[in-house]
Amino acid sequence: MLRSGQQRRQPDHGVEAVTEPHESELEPLREQLLELDPAAASLVGNRDLFGQLATAAMLDPLREAVARWEPDLIVRDPCEYASAVVAAETSLPVAQAAISLAAVEWGSIAAAAPALEGWRVGLSDIVRSTPYVTRFPASLDPSPFPTTIRFREPWVPAEPLPDWWPGDDRPLVYATFGTVLGHMSTAVRSMAVLLDAVAGLDARVLLTTGRGVDPVALGPAPANVRVEQWVDQADALEAASVVVCHGGSGTTFGALARGVPVVVVPMFADQPVNAVAVERAGAGTVVWPADRRSLGDGDAERIERAVRVIVDRSRSRPDLGGPRHAAAAIGAEMAALPLLLDVFPGDRGAVSPWVGDVDQLHGDPGTSR
Repeated sequence: MLRSGQQRRQPDHGVEAVTEPHESELEPLREQLLELDPAAASLVGNRDLFGQLATAAMLDPLREAVARWEPDLIVRDPCEYASAVVAAETSLPVAQAAISLAAVEWGSIAAAAPALEGWRVGLSDIVRSTPYVTRFPASLDPSPFPTTIRFREPWVPAEPLPDWWPGDDRPLVYATFGTVLGHMSTAVRSMAVLLDAVAGLDARVLLTTGRGVDPVALGPAPANVRVEQWVDQADALEAASVVVCHGGSGTTFGALARGVPVVVVPMFADQPVNAVAVERAGAGTVVWPADRRSLGDGDAERIERAVRVIVDRSRSRPDLGGPRHAAAAIGAEMAALPLLLDVFPGDRGAVSPWVGDVDQLHGDPGTSR
């Protein structure tokens, strides 16, 4: 939320946490994301988890926060709907900041619609009509949202990685399955397969597990592999020659923004869509798991082969027309976008024109639960 007169460039703006569903409510829904077919999993994730459970937990705290803060603009995660309800109740300008490709976000609204209409009649259309800001490149991300504004993040200088491989200057493979998988029952098995896949590569390897998995649970790692729970992504990507990941948007497009090709092993949520986009663009390879609920030994061999092809190609000759070349082109496209601070309003006078006619966006005041 932004207040009138709040300086955009100051890092000391206020932060207030609100309630989220209890882990006992989240866990059974999260496990279903791997068990169900993609269409059914989308309903569970978007309608039941985000549209109903999370909205119920966050709605009253957000109402109270808005009353205290008196913001001039609400910028919301597209899958966080309590703020959309509050914005409609208060006729506040609102925008949504992408966390996935636009087609995925649009489909998520359709999946969540039954829950959204229960909170407020017409809320689905309101959400579809609000301005949509995204850092994803248009070449991979055609948008159905009526107002789509693309931006780039400020370039963050990377810190050198610790010298975990003294005297070893081979290419670096960065391997990660993100943070959400770490809270699922199949996490250790899938990450152990990932470790097996990269252990035999003629390369240095950094594998991160996220806070939900203790690296010790994966067993011993060979000398060329460093396993950590957490490493700053910018630092890892700056040093990497190739990224092996689950296809989460943050990892995938973070790698492409730095011109790093990707081997995607998708399992759930928006990961398959991102995987297809990467492969169509020529910026990487997809390894479809034999069983998306948990990786198996056969997956390790296929992941290793896919990574080896990219590493060897970039090592032996210029990658003209190959994944590294395609990734660099996407990175250049993203780098050419304006900074968010150049498209985002900094005062109340700039807010309303940027989001359009507030009354038109919200329509009839309606009623909310």
